[in-house]
Amino acid sequence: MVSWLSGDFVFFKKYAIIQQYSGYAVIQKNIEIIRKKIADSCMSTGRQPDGVTLLAVTKTINACMIREAILAGVTDIGESRLQEAQAKFAELGGCLGGVRRHFIGHLQTNKAKKAVELFDVIQSLDSVRLAEELNAQAARINKIQECFVELKVSGEDTKFGVAPADAGEFIRSVGSFTNIRVSGLMAMAPYFDDEKSARPFFRIAHGVFEALRASHNLKTLSMGMSGDFEQALAEGATMVRIGTAIFGER
Repeated sequence: MVSWLSGDFVFFKKYAIIQQYSGYAVIQKNIEIIRKKIADSCMSTGRQPDGVTLLAVTKTINACMIREAILAGVTDIGESRLQEAQAKFAELGGCLGGVRRHFIGHLQTNKAKKAVELFDVIQSLDSVRLAEELNAQAARINKIQECFVELKVSGEDTKFGVAPADAGEFIRSVGSFTNIRVSGLMAMAPYFDDEKSARPFFRIAHGVFEALRASHNLKTLSMGMSGDFEQALAEGATMVRIGTAIFGER
């Protein structure tokens, strides 16, 4: 009986290792495919692929799978739920060394303290009130909090953000806050069955980015997800946020 249990344990241990390796191989392959698509898109528009950052959207993804993505070369990850992110970051520990953590969901002002403590970049700055609170919380821990302004490029009621026409004035209005730094813009197109329908919305965001990048020292235009990132790249995205195409359906 003891011998059978010992053999059974060895079998299941080997099975777990095989499953883990298989999962890593799938994630690694998916990332290779995405990077190839990024490179092809950049080549078609005369851009350099190293000018585009791949951000892995890791919300609802467990720490083991995130670790596999990091081993496959991912340097930026995105979360949208603070409590979930905090638990996973603690579990990942040293694996996050050198990995930039982005908050990509809507952020309420009462969650600003935790967001500043956990994230390198907050991609959803959409109000002066939120900027004020982020500035105060960043000053409390002697930090300069990097932020992207979220643009509302569609008329959907479920979307948040600053109107494209107001983006320049908004960035100027938060410029007096010394502990936040606006370094980019973030935008989301509506969902379409035909991904090409998203391009006009990405074009609006890129137009704002080009109009403001020099005067406000903007570095990043974050737009495009698993279903439409190639369209976003064609319209000038410098960061794409990919979840399902890396980790599979949630």
